[in-house]
Amino acid sequence: MLTGLPKDPILLLSVVNTKLRDEYKNLDALCEDLSVEKEKLTETLKAIDYLYDAGQNQFI
Repeated sequence: MLTGLPKDPILLLSVVNTKLRDEYKNLDALCEDLSVEKEKLTETLKAIDYLYDAGQNQFI
């Protein structure tokens, strides 16, 4: 579930990448803090051809 995050994948990408850049050390921390299912988040962004890069801590 992605409660509290935009449903539009492009807006979701923008919000998540901004939070990863400014607030969270990694995707696991973001998902835990926001009570977001990591698999659902990554699947949603994968559908628009974005994958999480742990080295850059961003979806690219």
